[in-house]
Amino acid sequence: MTPKYNKVHNRFKFNGLHFNFEELKEVAYSLIKEGEPFEKVTGNFLIDWLNSKDFLYVQTSGSTGYPKQIKLKKQAMVNSAIATGNFFGLEPGDNALHCLPSHYIAGKMMFVRALVLGLELDFVEPASHPIFDYEKHYDFCAMVPIQLKNTINYVQNIKTIIVGGSMVTKPLAAKIKESTSRFYETYGMTETVTHVAIKQLESKSNKGEEYFNALSDIRFSQDDKQRLIIHAPKLVEEDLVTNDLVDLKSETSFKLLGRYDNVINSGGVKLFPEQIEVKLQPVIEERYIIASEQDTTLGEKLILIVENPLDSVDAILEKIKELKTLDKFEIPKKIYTLSKFPETNNGKIQRKKTVKAVLG
Repeated sequence: MTPKYNKVHNRFKFNGLHFNFEELKEVAYSLIKEGEPFEKVTGNFLIDWLNSKDFLYVQTSGSTGYPKQIKLKKQAMVNSAIATGNFFGLEPGDNALHCLPSHYIAGKMMFVRALVLGLELDFVEPASHPIFDYEKHYDFCAMVPIQLKNTINYVQNIKTIIVGGSMVTKPLAAKIKESTSRFYETYGMTETVTHVAIKQLESKSNKGEEYFNALSDIRFSQDDKQRLIIHAPKLVEEDLVTNDLVDLKSETSFKLLGRYDNVINSGGVKLFPEQIEVKLQPVIEERYIIASEQDTTLGEKLILIVENPLDSVDAILEKIKELKTLDKFEIPKKIYTLSKFPETNNGKIQRKKTVKAVLG
């Protein structure tokens, strides 16, 4: 029997203490009244979760457009939690570390997983360098890449770590390879109630995977523009056409190529900024994006924008030209610098605003 959203698993613990449905309401009110700012946000979410409505509103991050409120069914969130639990073999009484902000869906879903699956949840401040008990054994944790980068030397006692929200960089992937934990990159969005697909990363415990694989009851297809279509009836009522271009291996696995609205057509050659950005990681330490500007000959020409670089533009270009992995069409025709990239509230680069800042 599928659990319902208005039930709290009898094995659920929050920071070491058991709470039933009614007691959790008191905890929520206490967090709102007396808690730190991050705890107040959590208290407000718990109030929304524990009320009589069968839905709640969740804010998108705004990394691919304007932030907006999305209405999600609470039962869809329960179904997502069950799919995650099944994929990773989570059991009642397992320990979970929660270090994500409760403003967004990823942080909210850590609570829902604990409530539904009966996890013992330790909730710590969602900082870029989260502080937790490094000696305690945890079965499950979700982080964004900057958090994992800052704690990679302290996660040996966390069995499974999922990473999402932005790209796992090559330097971080290299550090993951030396760790004994299990790491998985996630694919998903607010509309799909966090991840719908998982890609195993190489570590001492895992072999790495090239393709994302679907969670249970989820299928994929493509439209005529090569964009991914998500079929997830337990999460969203209608099929969801994304803006993500993929190499579809099967109805349950795909490789991510980049976003449709980021693709650059330069002299008839299609260029994928996200793939070029990965290739540039060995030679640029600062944050950067690949974009384009209009060109009378090529239609669009490739440009690179770097945030507050230490090297000169000429030095950066020389390093790029020495890369063996870049195709000649993937070398930027022009390099711009910007002192500070426009960001969303949770630190993601806003591409369109960044391009506008340098091109006007």
